[in-house]
Amino acid sequence: MEKGKGVMTTSRRWAIDFTESSALSTRDIPDPLGFTRASQEQDDSTVSKQKKDAEANWKSQKAWEVAQAPVKNLFMMGFMMWMAGSTVHLFSIGITFSALWQPISALQGVGKIFEPFKDPKVDTLAPKLVFIALNLAALALGVWKLNTLGLLPTHASDWVSSLSPAHEVEYSGGGLPLR
Repeated sequence: MEKGKGVMTTSRRWAIDFTESSALSTRDIPDPLGFTRASQEQDDSTVSKQKKDAEANWKSQKAWEVAQAPVKNLFMMGFMMWMAGSTVHLFSIGITFSALWQPISALQGVGKIFEPFKDPKVDTLAPKLVFIALNLAALALGVWKLNTLGLLPTHASDWVSSLSPAHEVEYSGGGLPLR
């Protein structure tokens, strides 16, 4: 066995003896098949810039996905409200208030929802505006369902209990005998 360079050259062609203290340079060991050293010799700043650009692109794409997510909920909630019918009962009221609560809670947490996508290279204003608009549309759908159920006070008869009684005015036109 020859131990001159830290590589054992007996029957094992690729065996390396790591117990030797002499350092091997990377040029002493041939490259494996299919490996090109040019890919490793790229500038680190180029690689890190490409990674940052790819991450910013990914964050922008995910922000748009999150912004468009209420569309799925909008169609599902609309179908559930249609299936609940227009009569006032526990199921239709529960679906309607769920349709109101989900957009309200989503609108309260807009900042927290888009927090993972904060990046100087990612503009989250447009996705936030789309998210807010879709949740306002879902809220309008819930308010419309409340109106169709008759639970919104939209007519004068809904406010009769708070109106003061009308003053009655009596007219008398008497004194003439009827013949």
